[in-house]
Amino acid sequence: MDLMNSMTVFVRVVGCENFTVAADQLGISTTMVSNHIRGLESRLGAKLLHRTTRRQSLTDIGRAYYEQCVDILSRIELAETSVREQRASPKGLLRISAVVSLSAHTLVPLMAQYIETYPEVEVELIFSDEVVDLIEGGFDAGIRYGDLPDSGLVARELGKTRLVACASPAYLERHGAPESLDDLRGHTCLAFHNTVAQWHWKFGSGESTSVTTSGRFSTNNMPALRMATLAGLGIAMLPRDLADADIREGRLRSLLEPFGSPGRPLHIVYMPDRLMTRKLSSLIDFLVAHFPK
Repeated sequence: MDLMNSMTVFVRVVGCENFTVAADQLGISTTMVSNHIRGLESRLGAKLLHRTTRRQSLTDIGRAYYEQCVDILSRIELAETSVREQRASPKGLLRISAVVSLSAHTLVPLMAQYIETYPEVEVELIFSDEVVDLIEGGFDAGIRYGDLPDSGLVARELGKTRLVACASPAYLERHGAPESLDDLRGHTCLAFHNTVAQWHWKFGSGESTSVTTSGRFSTNNMPALRMATLAGLGIAMLPRDLADADIREGRLRSLLEPFGSPGRPLHIVYMPDRLMTRKLSSLIDFLVAHFPK
């Protein structure tokens, strides 16, 4: 028999001082009540109750065991109540892993809105351009660009971002601007070092065209790639939201715009969980609803 159920029956019997009354309150038969008590006594190898035809009383061992059972069942009820409250009202710490290029441009302002909406939630936002293991890193969720491999994670798409080929005016003064995709092969390019296809750039919003580029600098950090582009090291493919301000203010020039670029999907990923915490579900719903499309 289930130990917690047997403890519950035992505590109820002691409180009622009667098997029949306890059985009626628990909605089970008197025989089942007796089976639970006998099961506990057999498990413990000790008698818990002195039973007569009219009433029962605790043995010394039974009294000590009763006090422990009351304490254990109270703690379990408290734990369950705490979980129910957390699921009803978002609260507690959320640890989120996110790609670096989202840091100042999109995600932080959204998280500020989320924290204001849910004042009992704390957020720890860890930025990395590496794909982190959510379980190993102790994260509730991750926010990732690109097509996702089959990892067993649940993914919700937040939106898409476009890449833009760009370079600094200083670089273009020295080397000229590419007019066609083939021209890229004669230029020094900068790569985002996170996949084997880092030098294979795709253009076009429908059927994409791939161009093999080359260069002498790559990095796994998008802000570092932006800084290298601003420094005139070469042409880079940067996320539109990361490069827009530099393009508007003339620090970078967008290139090859007529050829377009495929959108990269952005997802929030998390472990499949039938009983998802309220804090995580509230974050997912908030980002899906508010993320710029």
